[in-house]
Amino acid sequence: MDVHAAYELWLHDFAQDADTIADLKSIANDEKEIEDRFYTELSFGTAGMRGVLGAGMNRMNRYNVRRATKGLALYLKQNEENAKRGVAIGYDSRRCSAEFAKDTALVLCAEGVPAYLFDALRPVPLLSYAVRHLNCAAGVVVTASHNPPQYNGYKVYGEDGAQIGPEIAEGMTRIIRSLNYLDCVPMDEETAKAAGLLHIIGDKEVDDDYMVEEKTLTIQPDMLARMGDKLSIVYTPLHGSGNVPVRRILKEVGITNVAVVTEQELPDGNFSTLSCAPNPENPEAFTLAIKLANEVKANVIFATDPDCDRLGVAVRGKDGEFHLLTGNQIGCVLLHYILSTKKKQGKLPANGAVCKSIVSTSLANRICEDYGVDIFEVLTGFKFIGEKIQQFQDSGSHTFLFGFEESYGFLSSTFVRDKDGVNASLLITEVAAACEEEGITLYDRVQEIFRKYGYFVEKVVSKTLPGKDGLTKMKEIMADLRDNPPAELCGLKVTTVRDYLKGTIVSGGEVKPTGLPASDVLYFELEGGNWVCVRPSGTEPKIKLYVNTNAKEKAEAESLNEALRAASEALLDK
Repeated sequence: MDVHAAYELWLHDFAQDADTIADLKSIANDEKEIEDRFYTELSFGTAGMRGVLGAGMNRMNRYNVRRATKGLALYLKQNEENAKRGVAIGYDSRRCSAEFAKDTALVLCAEGVPAYLFDALRPVPLLSYAVRHLNCAAGVVVTASHNPPQYNGYKVYGEDGAQIGPEIAEGMTRIIRSLNYLDCVPMDEETAKAAGLLHIIGDKEVDDDYMVEEKTLTIQPDMLARMGDKLSIVYTPLHGSGNVPVRRILKEVGITNVAVVTEQELPDGNFSTLSCAPNPENPEAFTLAIKLANEVKANVIFATDPDCDRLGVAVRGKDGEFHLLTGNQIGCVLLHYILSTKKKQGKLPANGAVCKSIVSTSLANRICEDYGVDIFEVLTGFKFIGEKIQQFQDSGSHTFLFGFEESYGFLSSTFVRDKDGVNASLLITEVAAACEEEGITLYDRVQEIFRKYGYFVEKVVSKTLPGKDGLTKMKEIMADLRDNPPAELCGLKVTTVRDYLKGTIVSGGEVKPTGLPASDVLYFELEGGNWVCVRPSGTEPKIKLYVNTNAKEKAEAESLNEALRAASEALLDK
């Protein structure tokens, strides 16, 4: 079917939906927009679906949500006993999130699968917790994480509380692609309730138990109690779902001086106080928070994204200005605190384990080596950290201590199986309180870690390739790099090539397996422990380039990173 035939079919099939028809008619004379909306179906993968809101096959709308949900229901019904356990459903503050979540629940009910729908927005980690807490067979979160306001998305979780893996995603995709949009119809809400299929989860049924579990993650509760009224911090939920749970957990552990950015406190799907995406790794997202921190004389600021699975942190430096920490720096500060404190307490387990993504900093490896803790590297995607947690528990081989990704995701629990912004907020507050008691700042702590282990610089460069030709170009770039890997970059010899699609690690003529699932990722190890990694984004039309360098001094590491970044970008452009 060509794009115009698909466009006309939507005009016919959804003629009773005035909003959809109005949206479609508004692009009637825009050939490029029609092509972009109808040249393909919105992809469904391990990260679910994510896209721009609007009518069309390649857009986020209730019809794609309903179709994906029926696909989920039919997949679960391959095991009827499993399907009876139902699906937990959460959503964030984005436009259409509540509507999409209700459609999800009612389509499941129409297929006879019980739906457990939260009565208001909740963070991703709470949904991950709810799946296992309620013994559900799956979970769904309606969110586009930290993307711009025009986006929304749909993430699916397995019974372990982690996002689904490739095998389940492929199975669901086959079913979804076989379904007609018009056959994916929701049940009437009152009928679903009367049939005992639709369960609305209030603010006490899961939230309280989650908070009890979260409080067990404090490492020095007595210290927090001592310092609770002495530490001054600023928090912004960036109009998202972190506002209630983050403030609640800090209050319950004794932190009393938490100033919240009023303008960004309440849900707002337009993120109207932000000129950028609601992304806590973006400096602009901290503008109002820095203003407030200067007014209340706070030295630490943190922000969570709309679905509260990511955490960004800014600390006041010696110059009096605020400096944003990278995701790698936050991860290493939390990691160092956990390991060093547990060691002092005599509670560091002999079989302790840390997990990080392959594109996260090698500084973590040095910290783990210093404390005699095993570190495991996994593919990008927190679901792979969730899988390792389950493997550790099933085998008894290791005790999970901490997991993180450079993209601002952190976790120190096993009862949640995804990035947890509530957990991370609690941990960064505890580190700040410990520093305050020592008479130093969080900024000082970061510098101490660099002085001990070396200065590490990590930069991520994204090359956007939009439109119909974008995917083709990405494949061509990756194929060329795979067939013609560089022998050197910026004068540094490439010592090892890891090809995660082929599953090989090639070094000096020796070939070893990666031991990880196939993924379109190339990783070039360079002399001196530096490295460059190239991978297409799983959710956006772009290639990501990760450049990591290290040296004894900051200036040397930064200079090397800049030169290596330029050489790597030139390689992509070629």
